[in-house]
Amino acid sequence: MARILAAVWPIVKGCITGGVFGITIADWSASYVTLHGASMHPTFDPQQAERALVDKRCLHRYHFSRGDVVVFRSPRDHRELVVKRLIALPGDWIQIPEKQEIQQIPQGRCWVEGDNAATSFDSRSYGPVPMGLLRGRVTHIIWPPHRIGRVDRKMPEGRIVPL
Repeated sequence: MARILAAVWPIVKGCITGGVFGITIADWSASYVTLHGASMHPTFDPQQAERALVDKRCLHRYHFSRGDVVVFRSPRDHRELVVKRLIALPGDWIQIPEKQEIQQIPQGRCWVEGDNAATSFDSRSYGPVPMGLLRGRVTHIIWPPHRIGRVDRKMPEGRIVPL
């Protein structure tokens, strides 16, 4: 029995070490998210069940830019992850076309919207999102193979108001 344990122990130790290393990478560096729904069409295809790479290194100093596609916990249900485009950062003034108003984004919050406004439940519905709910930035589509590629950073025209 001792001989079997001595032979198996290096394998068990390697598996435990690999598991801890893998969990650390997923928590601090990168993970992936499966994309559902049509709110981010045409950036993501709702018919494909695409998977995207999520960069988490941007969380360490909240290094986000306008136009990034971000993953965050839903302000309505914290168990749900949501993917939207970051439109405005804290302190920005944003024009909300549907309401014909200009609003300043409070400190510690950001404004997110889906690329497909007709089907998106986003900041236009629930207001600015706390930055603490952000879980990372979507950088690449990694599945399906024919869609592999970088996710572009883009901004809708005329939304940020210089004051």
